[in-house]
Amino acid sequence: METFESLVRAEFAPKNTYLNSASTGLLPVRAVDAMRTAVASVAAGRPADMFADVEAARASFARLVQVPATRVAAGASVAVYSGLIAAALPSGAEVLTAEADFSSVVNPFHVRGDLKVRAVPLERLAESVRPGTALVAVSAAQSADGRVADLPAIREAARTHGARTYVDASQAAGWLPLTADAYDYVSSVAFKWLVCPRGVAFLVVPEDFGGLTPLFAGWVAGQAPWDSCYGPVEELAHSARRFDESPSLFSYAGARHSLELVEKLGVERVHTHDLGLADRFRAGLRELGHEPVPAPGSPIVSVPGLGRLQPELSKAGVEVSDRAGNLRAAFHLYNTPADVDRLLDALRP
Repeated sequence: METFESLVRAEFAPKNTYLNSASTGLLPVRAVDAMRTAVASVAAGRPADMFADVEAARASFARLVQVPATRVAAGASVAVYSGLIAAALPSGAEVLTAEADFSSVVNPFHVRGDLKVRAVPLERLAESVRPGTALVAVSAAQSADGRVADLPAIREAARTHGARTYVDASQAAGWLPLTADAYDYVSSVAFKWLVCPRGVAFLVVPEDFGGLTPLFAGWVAGQAPWDSCYGPVEELAHSARRFDESPSLFSYAGARHSLELVEKLGVERVHTHDLGLADRFRAGLRELGHEPVPAPGSPIVSVPGLGRLQPELSKAGVEVSDRAGNLRAAFHLYNTPADVDRLLDALRP
C-alpha cells in the first residue's frame, strides 16, 4: 500500500538538504521522465501531443483549487495575468495592496500610471478596504517572510464595499487548502509548491470572465485553435482558455505529472506535513535565541538578521534563501525532521 512517505521517496531524492521551495520546488521523477520523453520526441521528428498535457494540467490545477476547468487559463507568468487585470480597471480606480508584496502582483497596477494604488500593512488589509476601492490584490502568503493573509476577512470586507479580489497563490498553492471560487481572480505560478517546471502558471476567473478582455489572445485562445491561425480570431474560446498564453509545451509535459502527484498526496496532508516541520524549526530557533518573523500557519520561516549566512549554508549543503536580510527556510513535502535538525545544527554558535 502506498503511503505519503513512500510516494514522496519514490519521486524525490535530493543530494543536499533542500529547504528552498519558496524559490523553486524540486521536480518529481515522473515529471523529469515525461519532459525527457517529450524532448526526445521532437528531436526524433515525431513530436508528442503536448497540447493534451496543457489540458490535463489545467484540469488538475482546477481540481486542486476546487473550480471547473472552464474557469482556468493556462500561461507562464503571474505578472502577465496581473497586467491583464490591471488593464480592465477604469482610469482612477483604487487598488489596495499589501506593503512590500511581490512585484509581479503589484507592479502592473503601478505602471498603468492612472490608477490609485494604496499600500497598507498586510495585517490591516481587510480593515483598509473602503467605499471606492475597486480591487484588493494580495499574495495568499508573503514571499519575503511567509506571513499568511487573512483571506476570509479580506473577502468579506471587499464584498461589503463592492470591491473585487485578486489573490496570488504562488506561495500557497500546493500546501494551503484553497477554494478559488471565493475570490474574483486567483493566479499562481506552479514551479514552487506545486513542484512543476518553470514556465507554467494559471489564472482562475469568474464564470462571466470578471470584465477581463483577452488583450494578448493569439491562436490558442480561439474556440477552434487550429482554425484560428491566420488573421483575426473569429471566435474566442467560450471558457477561460481565451486568456491562455501560448504554452511552454515542454514545461506542461512535466507539469501534468507533477500536479497529478500533488493531487494524489492530497493538499491537506501536505499542509499538515509542512506545518509540522516549520513548527519544529520555530521551536528550535527559540531554543537558540532567535525569534522568527511571526507567520503562524505558514511553512515559510523567516529569521531576521541571518540572511547573511545563506552562502555559508549553501557551501555546507543546506539550501535556504536570503530575502530582505532574513534567512528564509521553506519546508515542503520532501523534507523531513532530519532536514530541520540539520539546519538548526548549522545555526548553532
